[in-house]
Amino acid sequence: MKQPAHGGNLAWAAAIAGCPPSAILDFSASINPLGPPSSAISAIQTHISELRAYPDPDYHELRTALAQMHQLSPEWILPGNGSAELLTLAGRDFSQLAETYLLTPAFGDYRRALNAFDVNVLECPLSFVREQWSFVLSQSQGTQNKGLLLNNPHNPTGTLFQKETILPYLEQFALVVVDEAFMDFLPADRQQSLVPVVRDYPNLVILRSLTKFYSLPGLRLGYAVAHPEHLRKWKFWRDPWPVNVLAAAAGIAMVQDTHFQQKTWDWLPSARTQLFEELAKIPGLQPHAGAANFLLVESEQPTSWLQQTLLKRKQILIRDCLSFPELGERYFRVAVRLESENQRLLEGLAEILSEKDKPEE
Repeated sequence: MKQPAHGGNLAWAAAIAGCPPSAILDFSASINPLGPPSSAISAIQTHISELRAYPDPDYHELRTALAQMHQLSPEWILPGNGSAELLTLAGRDFSQLAETYLLTPAFGDYRRALNAFDVNVLECPLSFVREQWSFVLSQSQGTQNKGLLLNNPHNPTGTLFQKETILPYLEQFALVVVDEAFMDFLPADRQQSLVPVVRDYPNLVILRSLTKFYSLPGLRLGYAVAHPEHLRKWKFWRDPWPVNVLAAAAGIAMVQDTHFQQKTWDWLPSARTQLFEELAKIPGLQPHAGAANFLLVESEQPTSWLQQTLLKRKQILIRDCLSFPELGERYFRVAVRLESENQRLLEGLAEILSEKDKPEE
């Protein structure tokens, strides 16, 4: 079975580990371990009977719920079959420009979407200085016939860019697409979302995911926030009914579930800090601080070896960074999970790496 480019491939992991997929402890996909919320499950069960009918092609109720959350009108919202579907539409948009700048290392699905439409991509590597990741694009790079694609918080580094860092580029580029798939993991007073300024920039598109924060990746649900004219173009391009009735019902319930949101915001900071500190204690590992629900970790040992050894001996799956060419074999990424699960990861890593350092007899 081919090694996956993305995290969360439990069938592949189970084949390596020699166990059922249900036995794998998955740190490779950055999914909220507190979910799915009961409100989403209840909504799915309540709307089962609606499977007999087609979804509302305009998704009015879902768009209204999302718009209320962002204090926008519904026409500024376009639901999608996960943010991946919307990223594909962004790729088609970028193909109409001369060049598109991509911050790297970059989530692999960006290249899929861009390559699908033969976009002329110019890579812009992040800099790592004084233990911080950052980027700067010179004024000459931004023209009215170029695009910019980035994510915030950044995947895989976990860096949260201040919105003041991004705003100047909205004046320079013809199209700026910001993937905010992990922004929900920050409470409202810490978010650096560009949604509040979307009315001021018709060239801005923001992508959001509902499946990571609410732990329903199998349901496939995301949305775009952009000028209504832009979204009408995307709607014309794509297939009808991209969001099924159960996903739409769950989405409406989830975004109104303030209890689940607050529970996640209360849990994550201390859990992430504890995992960071304990990883830093393991010889040969250096975690990078991040603002999302995952941590990038630098390793003295090849991470493909570490990944496979963890799978075979501990049934634990970590995310290698081979799909990020700038990182390669010396980095891996782990989700922040529940304390007992994090402890199991830490013990497995410590045991395997300590044995690697022992001299051969």
